[in-house]
Amino acid sequence: MELNRRTVMAGAAAAGLAATTLGGTAAAATGRKPVKELFGTLADGTKVYRWSLENGGTRMKVLSYGGIVQTLELPDRRGRYANVVAGFDNIADYVAKSPYFGALIGRYGNRIGKGQFTLDGTAYQLSVNDGVNSLHGGAKGFDKHVWHVEPFAKGSDVGLHLHYTSVDGEMGYPGTLRTTVTYTLTRHGDWRIDYTATTDKATVVNLTSHVYWNLAGEGSGTIEDHELTIAASRYTPTDSGLIPTGELAKVAGTPFDFRHAKPIGRDIRAGHEQQVQAKGYDHNWVLDKGITAKPEHVATLRDPRSGRTLKIATDQPGLQFYSGNFLDGTLTGTGGRTYRQGDALCLETQHFPDSPNHANFPSTVLRPGQTYRTSTLHTFGA
Repeated sequence: MELNRRTVMAGAAAAGLAATTLGGTAAAATGRKPVKELFGTLADGTKVYRWSLENGGTRMKVLSYGGIVQTLELPDRRGRYANVVAGFDNIADYVAKSPYFGALIGRYGNRIGKGQFTLDGTAYQLSVNDGVNSLHGGAKGFDKHVWHVEPFAKGSDVGLHLHYTSVDGEMGYPGTLRTTVTYTLTRHGDWRIDYTATTDKATVVNLTSHVYWNLAGEGSGTIEDHELTIAASRYTPTDSGLIPTGELAKVAGTPFDFRHAKPIGRDIRAGHEQQVQAKGYDHNWVLDKGITAKPEHVATLRDPRSGRTLKIATDQPGLQFYSGNFLDGTLTGTGGRTYRQGDALCLETQHFPDSPNHANFPSTVLRPGQTYRTSTLHTFGA
């Protein structure tokens, strides 16, 4: 049975249970301004700071480098805390090794085929960093820059405003893009992300968050027993380079059908051609709701062991589900354990991959005078 989040928190506070990572009691904090500390220094001398936020029973640590969510702690059905996102305990590993753990992704989340697109008759060549393709903005995407961070505590909410300006031509993209991303923890412990951006020249934009989830706890093992629901009747099949073919294929009768909750591991080895080339799930689901004015619920993830649940609402038309296929045991996380294939998963709200090259996909073009706006809400329970 899924308990009300506030009921879990009240029980945890009454029991005086300790957090497993940050220490202290499990009592929910409200309205505390985020706390800043030095996390590390880049090779060029730039300082990287870490911000600690807590509200409504949710605890987060966020880095100025890449807007990375380093840790996110939640209580289980008994009020016991665990960090449920993958990450590193030092800046050097984020710079040298990270597969986008917890990062803000831009200018274009996901892949663009051959790193090429044409806009208003002009052809653009992007930074290529995934074979012959461009992935997550290129070799130095938004995840590899230090963002300017402004903390806030407003009413019952606490959070961070993160700012980054991408100059015209950076990674091959046209236009100077001014981006603000706001992380908010609400009094109920929900995590909201609001993205805005403006440009001085026509460009393409597709921002997202690349958090790796394991609701049983970071480093605890496989996510294949997690139960997942995605409100999507179609997905976008890919070629061998994981670039969409342009088809919007039905999920019915395939391992890609998550319209009703099922364990991730049930069909992950079904031998479907799309799974074989992706080494699991690494696809964009076409959300039934389409683009909406406000975030609507599109996915639920549940860990039956801990009882923790994650519900995702978005206004975007797509959701990329990545089952951690390329985690290979060479990365050691914040808890001192290595990450192996399937030890964490991503649920990235987005426009479709390679949209600039598919006229039948929703447009990702942003023009001067327009403002890119999108929001995603994460609601937690146990």
